[in-house]
Amino acid sequence: MPPYTSAELRQRWRPEVMRVAPHTPVRLSDYATDYTGDFAKKEAAEILSMGIERLALYQDRLYAQNRYALLIIFQALDAAGKDGTIKHVMSGINPQGCQVFSFKVPSAEELDHDYLWRYAKSLPERGRIGIFNRSYYEEVLVVRVHPELLEHQQLPPECRTGDIWSQRFAEINHFEQYLSQNGIVILKFFLHVSKAVQKKRFLERIDDPAKNWKFSLGDVQERAHWDDYQTAYEGVLSHTSTPWAPWHIIPADHKWFTRLAVAAFIYEKLESLQLHYPTLSSDQQQILGEARATLLKEPEA
Repeated sequence: MPPYTSAELRQRWRPEVMRVAPHTPVRLSDYATDYTGDFAKKEAAEILSMGIERLALYQDRLYAQNRYALLIIFQALDAAGKDGTIKHVMSGINPQGCQVFSFKVPSAEELDHDYLWRYAKSLPERGRIGIFNRSYYEEVLVVRVHPELLEHQQLPPECRTGDIWSQRFAEINHFEQYLSQNGIVILKFFLHVSKAVQKKRFLERIDDPAKNWKFSLGDVQERAHWDDYQTAYEGVLSHTSTPWAPWHIIPADHKWFTRLAVAAFIYEKLESLQLHYPTLSSDQQQILGEARATLLKEPEA
């Protein structure tokens, strides 16, 4: 990310400590929530600002080339900073080429379909960036922590036998491989926040009138299941980080570093695609030349 080369940045923010190797057992206690690399807050903000400009250029090429689509998935516990990260990192992107979907409690119509249906119909078109603020991974996270939610999915009895979670891990891996083989590039981010910082942010939402709207009693109720969610996330990260759709565990105690790290991973991925504007054929160039000549012949207004 300018003004540094990708190699220089990589040495400083060490992406390898955040990237989950395929099919590797994960213990979240091994991943720091307060890691900030070799950066100070002010410098990180300056680099992020310049990087956002570069991301806008890559997004423009992605849109023009119309060959790839980029799907960015954000998962996290409450107050980890998903909304703010999306807002800051994607602030320079052309809205025509980017869509954000926030998936809430499934509707009656959605529950009448398979659990991937509502996500599949929201996938980005070629040339566009699609952002999932939560995703189909909720089906092996919140549903695993609250297995009673399976009752609402109206599954036949034979579809609930055996290890349904391992089955869903395999289904998701196959789904993402299918997407990858059809030109949809996938980036997955788990924003890893500590329990202490989550508590601090909840209290800020309660004590600051401007943030009251962000708070829900359900947030505190879900916090009571902290250990269960840690276990569920470890299962997801261990079984669904693949060569075609790896997971990235992003430290989330310091929002300024979270945003920088996410932007750097997106930048690195877009850079690797070698995006370029379409090259015109000789016939198309001739048409442009004729159009230019026609315009130049027009009398001045």
